[in-house]
Amino acid sequence: MSTENENGTQIPARTATTTRTATTSTERAGSPPTTPCTVVWSHGRPYVLESGPGRPRWMGTDDHGRPQALTREDLRRRGWSYRRHT
Repeated sequence: MSTENENGTQIPARTATTTRTATTSTERAGSPPTTPCTVVWSHGRPYVLESGPGRPRWMGTDDHGRPQALTREDLRRRGWSYRRHT
């Protein structure tokens, strides 16, 4: 099976229908990942997802270098990405 493009050239159907789209950090910002040991960035600081007994938490540091734990909802509200913004 093939498809014809605007120039009249035959294109295999698989090529014609397969497209890849890049996912941006704004598309992911709705809900942080759930895989343990995942690193994300929020407000210029890295946070690591720790799982253990109880509720999973995102661990990072505050402006003074003290440990800071965030819930998934806290991180979602603050905004996050997989890459550090410069």
